[in-house]
Amino acid sequence: MQRRTLILSLIAVLAISAAATWNLVHTVKEASAPPPVVIGGPFRLVDHNAKPVTDADFRNRYMLIFFGYTYCPDVCPTAMLTVGGALDILGKEASKVQPLFISVDPERDTPDVLNSFLKNFHPSIIGLTGSPEQVTAATKAYRVYSAKVKEDSDAEGEYLMNHTAGLYLMDPDGKFITMFSHNTTPEALAAKIRKYL
Repeated sequence: MQRRTLILSLIAVLAISAAATWNLVHTVKEASAPPPVVIGGPFRLVDHNAKPVTDADFRNRYMLIFFGYTYCPDVCPTAMLTVGGALDILGKEASKVQPLFISVDPERDTPDVLNSFLKNFHPSIIGLTGSPEQVTAATKAYRVYSAKVKEDSDAEGEYLMNHTAGLYLMDPDGKFITMFSHNTTPEALAAKIRKYL
């Protein structure tokens, strides 16, 4: 009889311990889950006509944002051609989308420089720049990596920029929807954007 009581007591203690351990493990997992990553946020910049703008100026339209720089030798111009091609494919629906080219190189990309650069691409694209602090705030909000790269063989003052090279699609309220690879074709980009319009 004592043996049976001892065994039942031991089983009860083990069951309670197992339940407590399970509860503790799952509570710790839930408590330690990282918060969702927020992409996007407010920005204060100037456009390629030197007009001050904020993210709120683009509300009620989808923003298609690319972070790049005008001295970029390949990825940035290609991305702008892709955006222009996608806008052409979208036709009238393109009026729901505001493409933005935000410079990661505020030292060289003045409004005048952006204006000259953007004349080579679709007329709907708006170029944005600002002070180094304003640009840094925008890149942080959108989780964009950018860094100046100077090679020994470069001429004085010449450098390239390493940077995130994707296209961000934001909804009309400024909330992140999705990101497209810089090498997405105009046809694929237009088809994917159309799904959200």
